[in-house]
Amino acid sequence: MRKALRWLLALTVFIGTLSTAGAATAAQPEATGTTDIRERLLSIPGMSLVEEKPYPGYRFFVLNYTQPVDHRRPSQGTFQQRITVLHKDVSRPTVFYTGGYNVSTTPSRREPTQIVDGNQVSMEYRYFTPSRPAPADWSKLDIWQAATDQHRIHRALKPVYSQKWLSTGGSKGGMTATYYERFYPRDMDGVVAYVAPNDVVNQEDSAYDRFFATVGTEECRDRLNGVQREALVRREALEKRYEAYAAENGYTFHTVGSLDRAYEATVLDYVWGFWQYSLLSDCDTIPADAENATDDEIWTSIDTIAGFSFYTDQGLEPYTPYYYQAGTQLGAPTIHFPHIEKQYVRYGYLPPRYFVPREIPMKFEPGAMRDIDRWVRHNADRMLFVYGENDPWGAEPFRLGKGARDSYVLTAPGANHGARVAGLVEDEKALATAKILEWAGVAPAAVRADASKAKPLARYDAKLDKRGPERTLRP
Repeated sequence: MRKALRWLLALTVFIGTLSTAGAATAAQPEATGTTDIRERLLSIPGMSLVEEKPYPGYRFFVLNYTQPVDHRRPSQGTFQQRITVLHKDVSRPTVFYTGGYNVSTTPSRREPTQIVDGNQVSMEYRYFTPSRPAPADWSKLDIWQAATDQHRIHRALKPVYSQKWLSTGGSKGGMTATYYERFYPRDMDGVVAYVAPNDVVNQEDSAYDRFFATVGTEECRDRLNGVQREALVRREALEKRYEAYAAENGYTFHTVGSLDRAYEATVLDYVWGFWQYSLLSDCDTIPADAENATDDEIWTSIDTIAGFSFYTDQGLEPYTPYYYQAGTQLGAPTIHFPHIEKQYVRYGYLPPRYFVPREIPMKFEPGAMRDIDRWVRHNADRMLFVYGENDPWGAEPFRLGKGARDSYVLTAPGANHGARVAGLVEDEKALATAKILEWAGVAPAAVRADASKAKPLARYDAKLDKRGPERTLRP
């Protein structure tokens, strides 16, 4: 049976690849009669310009690219997928980035792009607006369809950017880069996946409970647990404030079901949110004596870290594609709260179904993440996974098996969900930087001889390289 399933998956990928065999490729300079990068990009069939923005030393383009809604049946309709291109020089390597959500239309440079001093192509994940078909067939939102979006974009741009390519992304973007490599392992010359969760068995989440029992210090955990518990003990008073807050801002709660459910969901996200975004040194900002704190102090701490606007209809709507995927393929954690008496927890950690409008059908596929995990363990080649020691999403990381080649899983001490290569210990930072340079084909001779000499090829730019975890409690 297992052999049959593997054969069927391989056949599915092969058929999908055939369906995109006619993907548009860029015209060569000789054919277009120009070397101007804007004209070369716009000579690609299906590529259109939204706008070009200036940035010193680069050219930055916001573009739309025509994609099939269903890569297995390209004739069944198309949609416009938004991408951006940060153009350095066609002689430089290219980094293919996605955060797994919307794409920013402000020029930015991800860490691997700075390291290799290259070009950067950034992709908006399908079904995040405006890259959403109308009407939206949600069954076409899956990891294979998204990987094939990337495959077509790469095929279209490779004739323009002919040097080596690396894929990268953080969090859901790190997951996306990993899935892309699984389905199209010949496209990229290396993968740098940051803080990528790996929920292999959706119903087994004890790793998260163990994480929260030991992360940081006992004093910090006690502070956070105390505030979280007190917010539920004072539920009646603080929900009155929540009602006024929602009325003032026009917030509604149809998707999650009620204000009461949204309130508890926000409070239960509080401890997770702190460790995802904050550092151990930030514990001083948490009320030390929650029982004697004012209602305003409890409210402000919960709102600052978890955000009372998030589980409103208005807060959830932009993340419908994520929750749909979490409830159909990616999985989602369920954690427990041993420091809170049962009478104060009415609903517990809610599954993704509560965060997606009921008219959108969802059915979970338990084999999707098992396939990815098995492939990475046995087939990873030139893949680098970077995690943060204090990031909850790293409780279930990707791991490498005997079949992995030239691949690494590294953890930045004390780091949160914004962990990056620069935060690794010195020898691991040098190794990771050297590998990124090597995979991109731009490692200087000194680095090839001695990895400890590896450094980013481009200088840090305070505007272009401003990075941090996306402010959402999703991966």
